[in-house]
Amino acid sequence: MRRQRNRSQIKEQNKTSEKELSEMEISNLTDAAFKTLLIRMLNEFSENLNELSEGLKSLKKDQSAMKDAQSEMKEALTEIKTNLHRFDSRVGKAKEQTINSEYKEANIIQSEQQKEKRIQKNEDSVRSLWDNFKHINICKLGVPEGEEREQEIENLFETIMTENFPNLVKETDIQVQEAQRVPNKMNLKRPTPRHIIIKMQKVQDKERILKAAREKQLVTLICGI
Repeated sequence: MRRQRNRSQIKEQNKTSEKELSEMEISNLTDAAFKTLLIRMLNEFSENLNELSEGLKSLKKDQSAMKDAQSEMKEALTEIKTNLHRFDSRVGKAKEQTINSEYKEANIIQSEQQKEKRIQKNEDSVRSLWDNFKHINICKLGVPEGEEREQEIENLFETIMTENFPNLVKETDIQVQEAQRVPNKMNLKRPTPRHIIIKMQKVQDKERILKAAREKQLVTLICGI
């Protein structure tokens, strides 16, 4: 009879491997069931430590890649500035040589227009590179777990924006590039919901949202990272 009860308790424990047991339930467990529960909890703790270790390794790799990208960005900016200075010098010499000729003056005007287009193109290129490099993420706090199952996280963010910042939504075409919960796996021992990280298409959109959040004192709801 005692063996049958032990087996029944162990089966019941297996069914509740992902649930918190009350103190009374734990105190009613047999030694065998309690040892089984303890071993399972230790294994889960070990798995969580391994996941944390892997996450830290990935973070270090990302930091190293970011440093390399910064170095490449600086080199690209230096090269662009050097080319612009050289181009300015050539245009200056062309002005001095062609100032007394109408035909040459027309060529200078055309050259200036081409220069402005090239400068604008270079500035747009640098601005695009900078936008891609700069952090464009927003952290959404306090969204209960499971709400994204009913609708995509992007749509959930749009709903929150419409409820809290209706004027901003009307005035600006805010586009979300990517959204996900972090960390990927929920920790059952922490009752607070995981944060939602939203990657915006433009840095300007992030700045507008954060400014509106500060004005409405919603910094505990939305923050920048």
